Amino acid sequence: MTTWQDFEHEAPDLAPLVRARFEANKHHVLATLRRSGAPRVSGTEVEFVGADLTIGSMYGAVKALDLRRDGRFALHSNPGDETMADGDAKVSGTAVEITDPAELAAYEGDLPQPPPGPYHAFRLEPGEVVLTTVEGDRLVIRSWRPGEQVRVFERT
Repeated sequence: MTTWQDFEHEAPDLAPLVRARFEANKHHVLATLRRSGAPRVSGTEVEFVGADLTIGSMYGAVKALDLRRDGRFALHSNPGDETMADGDAKVSGTAVEITDPAELAAYEGDLPQPPPGPYHAFRLEPGEVVLTTVEGDRLVIRSWRPGEQVRVFERT
């Protein structure tokens, strides 16, 4: 299991830049896997709760049912305006549903407001984090995986 906090520890220069992309806008895009294996994309909001990056979902929503069946996900930050001045962030890995009552209580306690009704909550365990930026005439791609150093690729 890898937490967001693990990512912050292993990639202290990259983590705040990626987090800023997810905090800059409320709505992001989550990709899950349908029962058939085909991708499904859904809008979602994220929260940083304790050591974790999390998402919540209305109870019974198809994205939640997808994640219960197969926890693999990809999350794409809202890039903001067309300039992409602060980059484009992506996180992929495994979503784990939070079901323990004590963990759910802690999760609810850290939210800006409690969920309005029954819900699902998932801890997102990052398996890869990528930030793509445009710097001058270069496309700069910073990529991290658990236990590895940040790799940087540049394209002109």
